[in-house]
Amino acid sequence: MNALAFVPLLLAVLLGLRSLRITQQGNSVLVERLGSFSRTLTPGINVVVPFLEKEVSRQSLKERVLDVPPQPCITKDNVAISVDAVIYWQLVDHFKSYYAVLNMEAALVNLVLTQLRSEVGLMDLDQTFSARQAINDRLLRELDAATDPWGIKVTRVELRELLPSPGVTAAMEKQMTAERRKRATILDSEGEQEAAINVARGRAEALVLEAEAQSRAVVIDAEARAQEQKLLAEARGQAAATLAEVLQKHPTAAEALRLLLAKDWMTMGEQLAQAKAGSVLMVDPQSPGSLLAALRDLQHQD
Repeated sequence: MNALAFVPLLLAVLLGLRSLRITQQGNSVLVERLGSFSRTLTPGINVVVPFLEKEVSRQSLKERVLDVPPQPCITKDNVAISVDAVIYWQLVDHFKSYYAVLNMEAALVNLVLTQLRSEVGLMDLDQTFSARQAINDRLLRELDAATDPWGIKVTRVELRELLPSPGVTAAMEKQMTAERRKRATILDSEGEQEAAINVARGRAEALVLEAEAQSRAVVIDAEARAQEQKLLAEARGQAAATLAEVLQKHPTAAEALRLLLAKDWMTMGEQLAQAKAGSVLMVDPQSPGSLLAALRDLQHQD
């Protein structure tokens, strides 16, 4: 009898343990009562009425990654390419995701493939490679809006690979090779042009420098000759003044002077006539007086 008395107590304990549900943080649990939705269990310890309430779905609220397999797509210029993508999504409304769609992941994959084919079909092949980020952004907006009734949020879309067919790949490689050759030819011609310009510029600068050097040499030579003629003129003036003073002090020296002048007159006349900055004395060698007057005039002019 005592053992039978503990049977109801044991059953009550078992039912109590059966009615307890522990929900971990970051998870969501849906509970139905007699076939209809009752409530969503919160993280922690929850009580479920045995035989009347039933746990029908347990899902994680963490962000998930969905790998979309490669799919054939046709671009705007009728080029066949293979495209695959990665979708990052998160469950935000467990009730909608459970009761609005039967197989949420399969529906999401099909939706991504449909939108992906549609976006690729609006672009040329070259645009699909250069506008990958733009395709990602448009897919994100469209998928997020389309999956809102399902209680999920698409947080990120990334195109992983865009693979053209082997024939298109070979044609692209030939085009890239031709483009590289074209760029190399252009660079070579630009280099030759730049080298020719530099050579011509160097020659022009050398000619300018040579002309400037010659001009400076001419100026310096002219200045030197002018200085030489000036010094010669000053020396001749001083010599003439000295000779005039001697003739004034010693009148008897006129006869000796006349003899000297008669001897060197022709040589001196030629030298004076050929001198650029000199002066020519037009006097009578037989008249010392006229020579003395000419020397005085020469002294006053200097």
